[in-house]
Amino acid sequence: MSAKLAWRGVVKRFGAKAVLDGFDLEVAEGRSLVILGGSGAGKSVALKLAAGLLTPDEGAVLLEDRPLPRGTGHARRYGMLFQDGALFDSLCVWENVAFRLLHADGLGRGQARTRALGALERVRLPPEAAMLRPAELSGGMRKRVGLARAIVAEPELLFFDEPTTGLDPATAAAIDALIVEQVRRLGCTAVTITHDLASARRIADELALLEGGRIVWRGSPAELDAPNPALQRFVGLLRPFADAAGG
Repeated sequence: MSAKLAWRGVVKRFGAKAVLDGFDLEVAEGRSLVILGGSGAGKSVALKLAAGLLTPDEGAVLLEDRPLPRGTGHARRYGMLFQDGALFDSLCVWENVAFRLLHADGLGRGQARTRALGALERVRLPPEAAMLRPAELSGGMRKRVGLARAIVAEPELLFFDEPTTGLDPATAAAIDALIVEQVRRLGCTAVTITHDLASARRIADELALLEGGRIVWRGSPAELDAPNPALQRFVGLLRPFADAAGG
């Protein structure tokens, strides 16, 4: 199966520090890939490179075996759910969801609103939520609005940046279920970055662990429990946070 999206020998530096250093990874069309890694490992940099928001210092990011197109040509092919929602406080919910349709795709407000309401329905938000402001939403509702905005244009790629951060376990599981549902409905390729192992198990077809600027392990959710030094180091990094959450 050929790669839909691939990072080939990518190096990305910030000053003297190489955050990614020989980063090689790929995901096939229609698959859901989760990139795991500790804080500062470079997960967000890898995702921003795939979104065309950063460019590699060395190596290349390829879409269907070709370098990413510049500008809006690539942006129109993907949707993204940002870690903090990144909603515009001055806009109501439906205008947030329809922002791309209104300002990039040139749809009229009536058509854009209809599309936005359909996306909100798919993430289990009622029509009356459309006129609310972001300040009136719970954390889980903000994530749902962000997901609706990511899927409203029916993209071929979906990117998820720490989709369960700040959510209680039940809400996190609900958001993960919606992500799986929408990826399957669209038949798209998905890349998620997270340090949440429970979330990763729920949404991934494949997982990759980023450490020291490179992928040091790759496998299926079922293989997460297999003995592996890199995985054990990663789980060890998470343990203090899990213990704190458990009281």
